[in-house]
Amino acid sequence: MQPWRQPPRISGHHVSLEPLGPGHADAMRAALAGDELSRLWFTNVPTAADAGQYIDKALLAREAGQALPFAVLDAHGRLVGCTRLYDLEPTVPRASIGYTWYVPRVQRTGVNTETKLLLLTHAFEALGCISVVFETSSHNQRSRAAIARLGARQDGVLRNHKRYADGSPRDTVVFSIIDSEWPAVKQNLLSRLAQHERVSP
Repeated sequence: MQPWRQPPRISGHHVSLEPLGPGHADAMRAALAGDELSRLWFTNVPTAADAGQYIDKALLAREAGQALPFAVLDAHGRLVGCTRLYDLEPTVPRASIGYTWYVPRVQRTGVNTETKLLLLTHAFEALGCISVVFETSSHNQRSRAAIARLGARQDGVLRNHKRYADGSPRDTVVFSIIDSEWPAVKQNLLSRLAQHERVSP
């Protein structure tokens, strides 16, 4: 059960994922300075002032066996985002990927592709998951398109599933990748990552 309780450090060419902790608070505040990301009402990105509380809540979820939260670091070791495996169900086994955000300068680069490759590899090959789930707001068209590009299939829409920060109801679009689809999804991600590397300066 230990792999389901403690996130590992996983590294690739563009990013390293390391267990999120209190030591990331200052770097997270710097990354979120200006609160540009939190202004998107349909996302769940903390403000710079809320960085410490955001980390504390993530660590409580980890201690409860509900999540494995990660800081996303770029190739220079700078914090450029966060992500996590959550809704952990080791008896299935199944996990969800979400709570993901990146600073604007790394969006539409190889960072997200490699982050998802590392997380999915860990979920399917280390944790032995038979399913990995993605959820996003029905209003978040960019996120929906990005999840579909991974090779995930849309399973359906959960109407009035949650609430946004402003209290309004949220319809949640659910996608998943199952274990039999993982080899093709992995090859797709490796191919996309190679394309990013060819165009990188």
